[in-house]
Amino acid sequence: MAYDPKIHHRRSIRFQEYDYSQEGAYFATICAHEHQHLFGKIENRAMCLNPAGEMVLRVWEEIPAHYPGVDIDAFVVMPNHVHGIIVLIGDAEGIAHDRGPGQVRGPGQVRGPAPTTPNSDAIRLKLGEVVKRFKTMIITNYGRGVGHDGWPRYRKKLWQRNYYEHVVRSEESLGKIREYIENNPLN
Repeated sequence: MAYDPKIHHRRSIRFQEYDYSQEGAYFATICAHEHQHLFGKIENRAMCLNPAGEMVLRVWEEIPAHYPGVDIDAFVVMPNHVHGIIVLIGDAEGIAHDRGPGQVRGPGQVRGPAPTTPNSDAIRLKLGEVVKRFKTMIITNYGRGVGHDGWPRYRKKLWQRNYYEHVVRSEESLGKIREYIENNPLN
């Protein structure tokens, strides 16, 4: 059946009245199109990243350096999807989100605004814009890996069209989500 906008319309899975640019933590899951295993494999209940998976991790870790007002928290790359917590913070200075006692940033994560972004002109990104930019950077870098390093080509598209998100509403919920992300390779 051909596409007919009168009967084929996509229903948004987002809260209609929620402001996705407001401060807070958001748990996001982004899946590869058709669940393609592109980023590594599970061995002995641990995730073993391939070069594409390592690139995905690097792009995630660079988010705060490129986007003032956006911070990152727990993250895991799986063979065919990623889970992560994106934190939209109140200012555009890139101040670290308080993770509580014992919660420290992973190695190699860069801090502060991108040097080309004047703080006075910074705009607050919505969650969807952060996810879109992350997905776009992965597509660009993956294409380079295919061309230069012989990475396997993906079928049709790299990412599914949408993504799952959950607004983190409490410290207890944040702790459970961090634990879920950390233990995801075991499952």
